[in-house]
Amino acid sequence: MDKSGHDVAQTKLYVLDTNVLIHDPNALLNFQEHMVAIPMTVLEELDHLKTGKHSVAAECRQAIRLIDQLLGAATPEQVERGVPIQRGKGGPRGSLSILMSRLDMVPSGLPEHLNDNKIINQLVELQGRRPELLVVLVSKDINMRLKARACGVAAEDYHTDQLVDDVALLPRGYHHFPGSFWNKVGKVETRQEIGRTLHRVLLGEGMPQVHVNEFIVDEQGFVGWVKQVDKRHMLLLDLHQEPLLHQEAWGLRPRDIYQALALYALLDPDIHLVNLTGAAGSGKTILALAAAIEQTVVSKRYRRIIATRSVQGLDEDIGFLPGTEAEKMEPWLGAITDNLEALHMDDENTHGSVDYILQKVPLQFKSLNYIRGRSFQQSLILIDECQNLTPHQMKTIITRAGNGSKVVCLGNLAQIDTPYLSAPSSGLTYLTERFKDFPQGVHITLQGVPRSVLAEYAEAHL
Repeated sequence: MDKSGHDVAQTKLYVLDTNVLIHDPNALLNFQEHMVAIPMTVLEELDHLKTGKHSVAAECRQAIRLIDQLLGAATPEQVERGVPIQRGKGGPRGSLSILMSRLDMVPSGLPEHLNDNKIINQLVELQGRRPELLVVLVSKDINMRLKARACGVAAEDYHTDQLVDDVALLPRGYHHFPGSFWNKVGKVETRQEIGRTLHRVLLGEGMPQVHVNEFIVDEQGFVGWVKQVDKRHMLLLDLHQEPLLHQEAWGLRPRDIYQALALYALLDPDIHLVNLTGAAGSGKTILALAAAIEQTVVSKRYRRIIATRSVQGLDEDIGFLPGTEAEKMEPWLGAITDNLEALHMDDENTHGSVDYILQKVPLQFKSLNYIRGRSFQQSLILIDECQNLTPHQMKTIITRAGNGSKVVCLGNLAQIDTPYLSAPSSGLTYLTERFKDFPQGVHITLQGVPRSVLAEYAEAHL
């Protein structure tokens, strides 16, 4: 407190853990006017992880390059004290420093055989030596945050790229109205164009917030596709339910209206991104695969299908598997071959049909590392298990789509296998929220578990 009795605001020093820089290599730039510090132990971990074929190597290298760029030609004394972060033409805001390990440091009591403990001990010592600083540890590791708090160090998660606190608030891609949708509408103007009907609807009270390319579904069979929306009106394209439910792709027909909407978006050449979420067995992969084969083999809209998925441990383990990249990837992409078998269950020789399809269809299994740095033209890119991607990884992959390509993201936010990721911080959540107003993108949350009665019961009760 000052002489007048008022609290004096402490200067904040945010200390970043390794997992934050892996999650977002640009995290250093997201603390505005505050001081940011990187412990020497974190630099050593980044150096250890920067090589190899695992998925975090590229993030580590990017973070190291950014640290080097920000520090520039600063002297060791300036690096320890803090180098101003230059932000465009607005002048420096905040600073970046490296926390050096002090040889005379008195341990706080945590055994130093773990890097996490070394960092926490260092922060306890720093906090005692510089009481004018409010030292805050930023880590995606909840256990490390708990240990830091137990030692008297403030700790928090990295939330900069987390857009929602509750995934229940995410858009579902459609709005379901009990009874008739038209009972909620006060004023509508309808016009006929070549082969289609459009409704201009006045947005009144009780109407939910809608986004472009969402769907309106009611219990009377009306399906409308939101093509434009402003503060007062939305423009709906009238889609008839019967034709939607009788669509077919590679012999597959949708089982409900939500699968029908997903298939409609997958087959639409003007939609460049389709984001399908839903519980296990809701039909995400089989719909995407059927639409992909239909558009590469029959309509020839795309030259090839590139299938990949995010699996914890995949990039570390793939190098030890024998064979070509495709042969190495096949065990991890069993969901694709399983669904190929499901599409050909009624054939006389299902196994022969699947082998024939794998030979004839331009379907390539690729690891996520292969996709980095590439540009794919006229390709349909299937990304499975997207819930295990960070927002930065999601951006890295989607920006690979070239001219005439379509990206299909599949995932289930209830099945995240990656450490330090939760449903709100997942790249799939980030994508869903960021792309809700993208005019060439469609998001659908599939309903039900049509896989089997057993799977449906397990999803609900286990």
